[in-house]
Amino acid sequence: MAKASARHILVPTEEACNKLKEQIVAGAEFAKIAKKHSQCPSGKQSGGALGEFSPGQMVKEFDDVVFTGEIGTVLGPVKTQFGYHLIEITERTD
Repeated sequence: MAKASARHILVPTEEACNKLKEQIVAGAEFAKIAKKHSQCPSGKQSGGALGEFSPGQMVKEFDDVVFTGEIGTVLGPVKTQFGYHLIEITERTD
């Protein structure tokens, strides 16, 4: 069974998501941005790290990116019912 580890940042708007992505691409540390801006508890607790999970444990839009996207790249904005996410896949096994 496939498994992945990822971290994310959750914000309410696509515009906010794009601004944070620009900062990370320019060299800002993902975990620090997550701690400061993410509206998900994982931001404050673990710099956005979600740990390891299998397909079906996250909402579909999130899963689609995590199980097909490039590892180590900041992906998004990804829209879900919770808001807009930046996602970085840290590890994946098939």
